[in-house]
Amino acid sequence: MRLDISGDIRKISIADDRPFFSATHEEIASGATSDVYFLRARDILKKLGLLDTRVVADVFCRHSGVFCGSAEVKNLLTGRDIELYSLPEGKVFEAGATVMRVSGPYGEFGLFETALLGMLSSATGWSTAARECVAAAEGAPVVCFGARHIHPAVAPVMERSAVIGGVSGSSCILGALLSGLNPTGTVPHAAILIAGDTVRVAEAFDEVFDDDVPRIILVDTFKDEAEESLRVAAALKDKLAAVRLDTPSERGGVTPQLVAEVRKRLDNEGRGAVRIVVSGGLTPQRIVTLKAAGADIFGVGSHISTAKPIEMTMDIKEIEGKAAAKRGRLPGPQAGEGLERIL
Repeated sequence: MRLDISGDIRKISIADDRPFFSATHEEIASGATSDVYFLRARDILKKLGLLDTRVVADVFCRHSGVFCGSAEVKNLLTGRDIELYSLPEGKVFEAGATVMRVSGPYGEFGLFETALLGMLSSATGWSTAARECVAAAEGAPVVCFGARHIHPAVAPVMERSAVIGGVSGSSCILGALLSGLNPTGTVPHAAILIAGDTVRVAEAFDEVFDDDVPRIILVDTFKDEAEESLRVAAALKDKLAAVRLDTPSERGGVTPQLVAEVRKRLDNEGRGAVRIVVSGGLTPQRIVTLKAAGADIFGVGSHISTAKPIEMTMDIKEIEGKAAAKRGRLPGPQAGEGLERIL
């Protein structure tokens, strides 16, 4: 059921045994995630005979960023009597730029302003944070490990946004598949703790998985990271693709000195082809210093997943062909450079 009038709220039934509090696809499409005043606006405009007034509405942003989220907005508004223009996903925009434009009868899209802005704001925040890390890595691979930091209902959206922002992989299964990628990951500390030995897990890894799965092994569970790296390298020999350093903050975290030592000891043993993956509280600034020390691949979690949404605003800029705007805003659609029609 699509919400049409305020009275429809009484028709929404919340089951006592509802397992999750996140909105379903159907609930989003019905308007149930909208702010209630957009539904009340429909009541008022219907009463006045103005619900089908043709308008042009612009979406703009107060901060620069890497645009993302238009694919979901397109799906949300598909089938409605509107024209939808948008920046391409992955496009860098400046503060104040118009990133999307909707044209058509207000009743066709007004109810969905909340969902539309939320899709764009969150996705753009994530893609922008991802691009910051990718820029800091200067060509080295960055993988998104952030799914554990946010609600699972939106984790795949976050990881897809990170890919739009430029990361080369993501650990969340659904997030990766939505981006046309295979999920990226190693083996958790839990498996190593249960098995009782890193080398034992590395050897089992090699036996269980096909050759197209890179042999990347965590080396910070039991022993000194440099020592464990050499033990794993000796066991897997040329099959070892990389070691991963994820030293907890309680032991100082992953430092440039640690990376440099592991790199040097591997090189001394003729293991120069083994790459070093680093993770754990990485930021663009830490990526720069760890890369300089010898890190090759960067697993980034919270810097991307907990990035602040980039606030979007939608304003009506034209009514029945006449320029309009609320007080304080410029009447009439703005330049909208780079917008492309997607509906």
